[in-house]
Amino acid sequence: MSQARLPPSPADPGAVARIALPAQDEDIATLRRAVVAKLTYSVGKDPIVASPRDWFVAVALTVRDRIVERWFPSTRAIYAAGRKRVYYLSLEFLIGRLLLDSLNNLGLTEPMRAALGELGVDLEQLRAIEPDAALGNGGLGRLAACFMESMATLGVAAYGYGIRYNHGLFQQVIKDGWQHEFPENWLNYGNPWEFERAEVLYAVGFGGTVEAITGADGSTRHVWHPAETVDALAYDTPVVGWRGRYVNTLRLWSARAPDPLKLDAFNRGDHVGALAQRARANAISQILYPSDETAAGQELRLRQEYFFTAASLQDLLRRHVRQHKDVRTLPEKAAIQLNDTHPSIAVAELMRLLMDVHDIPWVEAWRITQATLSYTNHTLLPEALESWPVPLLERLLPRHMQIIYLINWLHLDSIRAGGHSDAALLQAVSLIDENGGRRVRMGTLAFLGSHKINGVSALHTELMRETVFNDLNTFYPGRITNKTNGITFRRWLFEANPGLTSVLTDVVGPAVMDDAQALQQFAAHADDTALHERLTSVRRANKAALAALIAERVQVQVDPDALFDVQIKRIHEYKRQLLNILQTVALYSAMRAQPMSHWVPRVKIFAGKAAASYHRAKLIIKLIHDVARVVNSDPTLRGQLKVVFLPNYNVSLAEAIIPAADLSEQISTAGMEASGTGNMKLALNGALTIGTLDGANVEIRECVGEDNIVIFGMTAEEVAARRARGLAATDAIEASHTLREVLDEIGSGVFSPDEPDRYRELIDVLTYHDHFMVSADFDAYVAAQRQVAERWRNRAGWWRASIMNTAKVGFFSSDRAIREYAGEIWDVPVAADA
Repeated sequence: MSQARLPPSPADPGAVARIALPAQDEDIATLRRAVVAKLTYSVGKDPIVASPRDWFVAVALTVRDRIVERWFPSTRAIYAAGRKRVYYLSLEFLIGRLLLDSLNNLGLTEPMRAALGELGVDLEQLRAIEPDAALGNGGLGRLAACFMESMATLGVAAYGYGIRYNHGLFQQVIKDGWQHEFPENWLNYGNPWEFERAEVLYAVGFGGTVEAITGADGSTRHVWHPAETVDALAYDTPVVGWRGRYVNTLRLWSARAPDPLKLDAFNRGDHVGALAQRARANAISQILYPSDETAAGQELRLRQEYFFTAASLQDLLRRHVRQHKDVRTLPEKAAIQLNDTHPSIAVAELMRLLMDVHDIPWVEAWRITQATLSYTNHTLLPEALESWPVPLLERLLPRHMQIIYLINWLHLDSIRAGGHSDAALLQAVSLIDENGGRRVRMGTLAFLGSHKINGVSALHTELMRETVFNDLNTFYPGRITNKTNGITFRRWLFEANPGLTSVLTDVVGPAVMDDAQALQQFAAHADDTALHERLTSVRRANKAALAALIAERVQVQVDPDALFDVQIKRIHEYKRQLLNILQTVALYSAMRAQPMSHWVPRVKIFAGKAAASYHRAKLIIKLIHDVARVVNSDPTLRGQLKVVFLPNYNVSLAEAIIPAADLSEQISTAGMEASGTGNMKLALNGALTIGTLDGANVEIRECVGEDNIVIFGMTAEEVAARRARGLAATDAIEASHTLREVLDEIGSGVFSPDEPDRYRELIDVLTYHDHFMVSADFDAYVAAQRQVAERWRNRAGWWRASIMNTAKVGFFSSDRAIREYAGEIWDVPVAADA
């Protein structure tokens, strides 16, 4: 399908409005007066006694005003033109700090810096005060944030829908090397970027009964009578695109009890019981990913997913009917994207709303549902392809379970009608998993209810077709498509690395600020030694800033001239932080055994959170800290090797680490990483990748060239073949003297003398159940790291490869990804001036 484009808005008043005056034309004096006015009349503080936080709020409100000036015309123009909207449903939106992001997109960073300077206020200090919005965990949420920014940049009319978590995932605190979880109190001082919409309130039901009412014509209508209702209250945050041309809306839902205080119970003296309903409702929007180890935790997760999905669908249907009158035209005016399986209950909920509320017959409701919904799959991991116990769904969402049963019956009946009666095949494609207790397969529900299902890298999409959705792909060919992930260069280059951005604009020209493909011109200068020196200076300044942050947060001194070897991502066995730390132990032993060798000084930098209930991942964090304690205190190394774990990884910490990275660790077990976006951010900033042929690493290699990336280890096919032979790794360990020594040192308590058997579980897994191929890939990884050291010694060669990485990753812009979604899945236009 060819992608429609909107004409530039000055020529078409019905398109999304474009502001005639560029934001950067606003003079410094006007900004200064506006900030002081906000401080005085909105914050209620005299500039003489205002704290840095007061100044931050005043500046944020000033910037928000300028976004609103663009937001309202954008919204009016969408309505006026009857534009088709995209509704992006995601349980996570990892938006990070918004002050500098908004200033950059409005072109106001330097004017605001100057205005604040005249008031004796430091913009960088205010930037550090802003808390990271605790609305996500990792790549899934960060992708959603990048996509929201790119949709605004490209003039795609869009709403993001999610949950306004009071405390997000958790604040990671490290005590004696162990991860501890505490609430992330990002809302303690309020959120100046959002608008509470007290009038936008929807009732979301749970439990109860379903009544079948037979009409005079013999038709049956179903009425759900929930036993409990929770109110969904909307909070809106405007999302401004590049150069402030277009603004979209991120609408997050907060859970409220309809009756927050049982006054009769309170007056009887039951002060706690009187608040029980409020506590139960509020739990829905308290934290992201509550532990599902208990039945109550599982129920809360399902309540969260249905809560935000139901509120979002009610909201968008209300908007559609109010503007377009007929719900039957929904597919022509709305595209709903399900970001992973979390909102997949939308299939059943949209069917319920269409049939039970809007009186649409089943066949037509199913056509509307499939034509409107599309689904992004982000993982092949079984635990992430959610399934819910049938009894839980029947109790919590009885009407939806009826609809799911009927979807499944019609789905299986159509397959049987096609001549396929094999019981095992029908069980494999059924919505109901009968193995080990009946469960509803939510990934299958999302697949059946969507017209397009996309993977997020070429390899991941192919593996989807071959593995988790193999049978469904056979019966519904053409639904699966690939849309490789992308990142917004505005945040991950222009904002995070202004030094490199300055070099790029000097060398390539200003076009690089608006066109990611213009980066390719940088490649022509890959052998320019003067450019190498300039890039060395920029990188060293970034590394010195990170070294200062490391010293401040974990009291470890590191050398900015060392190779900064970085692995920053969620802690999970398949991401193989364990492989990295095993190689670190091997390197440490080699350095001690051969002190006179010409070792490359290296700083191993880790960051990431383990799920609160993921014991083994938390044990890996402890191992990293135990190794760091021994290595960092060993005087024989003369500081040539340091190990650092930076706690509480978030967007702001990533913005500090990524511009300082020399080596990007993308070492997941081949076939298990859907895409990754950290690999793209690090390559964009000039880090060389050491990685497996997994996720988007495959496409990064194609873009940057085999000479500019270090690939090692088994392929996805080789991993599958080895698993089929068995998971014992005794042969690999026996064949590797280095690996045997590393495992012996860790297993004997060299790094845990207070508890020698602390890591026995890890050693046993690596020996007898090497599912993630850590032992199997160890020698290849060690050899690849030796290759990295050799490349580092060749400074001209290293910088040539670094330049080629930055120059060749324009493909991984989220703008490119959104253009593909818009043209090939959503059928919506982008602005001609975007």
